[in-house]
Amino acid sequence: MVEVAKWRCYYQGNLELLERPKVAIVGARRASQYGKEVAFQIAQGLSQRGVVVVSGGALGIDAMAHRGAGAQNTIAVLPCGIDLRYPKANAKLLEEIASEGLLLSPFAPGFRATPWSFVVRNELVVELGQLLVIAEAQLESGSMRSAAFAQKHQRPIFVPPHRLGQSPGTNGLAMKGGAQVIWELEEFLAQFGGPSSQQSDPLVAYLKEHPFYDEAIQRYGERIVELELEGRIEVMGGRIYYKGD
Repeated sequence: MVEVAKWRCYYQGNLELLERPKVAIVGARRASQYGKEVAFQIAQGLSQRGVVVVSGGALGIDAMAHRGAGAQNTIAVLPCGIDLRYPKANAKLLEEIASEGLLLSPFAPGFRATPWSFVVRNELVVELGQLLVIAEAQLESGSMRSAAFAQKHQRPIFVPPHRLGQSPGTNGLAMKGGAQVIWELEEFLAQFGGPSSQQSDPLVAYLKEHPFYDEAIQRYGERIVELELEGRIEVMGGRIYYKGD
């Protein structure tokens, strides 16, 4: 076990990630494509600057944040026992994080998620980050409760801009001065310094392993299609071969 904030947590993976700068990214499970893309881009940019991304392992925004950061640069906090994989749809992702990154759980092995354990999970995610990014949220949601935790623990909150009527939770935070808007991604990322020469793009590192095309699409979605159209990857025999810039 390891002491994390006010909890003793079970863990699997690399405890050294706890010593690095960390940013929490959360948001809606049923997020828009825009919200998921923004979460991915922010997480990827942070990872390239040596910042660890913390999230809750859930569907939607959480999963995209973990994937954007790359398994080796992310911490997933579970609402269940460390030996369980919840939700099952993210089991493969969580296994990758357990192997290359870090899984944390304040709950005993075998414990199954309950409504109150999600609350505990969300607060621990917020406490681990030096700031909180909410990529997309409805008014009555766990993400908005995370915003309340962030305010309680004096963590700055950042949100991306959304269209009128979309993501009313984050729009409301921005309108009332409860969050800063990320108008320019590079400007937001600049507070963490420039990209580290020692920190490779997790997507590029993944592509250099010649993954299967279908697996890459499932993991990275439209970014694979974009790279193919740009001529930066080639598909042969069902596998991807990275050609570079």
